[in-house]
Amino acid sequence: MSPPCLRCAATCTFNLDTAQRIGTVGSSLVGGAIGAWRASYTPTSPLSMTTSRFPLAKLPAAVMGAVSGSQAGSRAAELFFTQKLPPGEGTPWLCVSCGHTFRQLTRPFTTSH
Repeated sequence: MSPPCLRCAATCTFNLDTAQRIGTVGSSLVGGAIGAWRASYTPTSPLSMTTSRFPLAKLPAAVMGAVSGSQAGSRAAELFFTQKLPPGEGTPWLCVSCGHTFRQLTRPFTTSH
């Protein structure tokens, strides 16, 4: 359950840890796809030929482009979230109503006998 905002008491808050993980993975996938496409794109051939047959000679360049693109994408997402996360310890939250970011300390699990 998400905690209420510390500034406006709204209950619509968003977990920034989860958003950071999803953003990093998504940016890696998109950056990898863009890198592979740029490395294997040939502007002289028609688009229908490019999509129907992929030349295997371009596979190493496409893989290297995908790796460098995914690294660039994940780095961009990491930089974005490090600027937006509030300082301190605990789980970072973002209030959707007022835009306030705050951290809430997680309680340790207790065992009941």
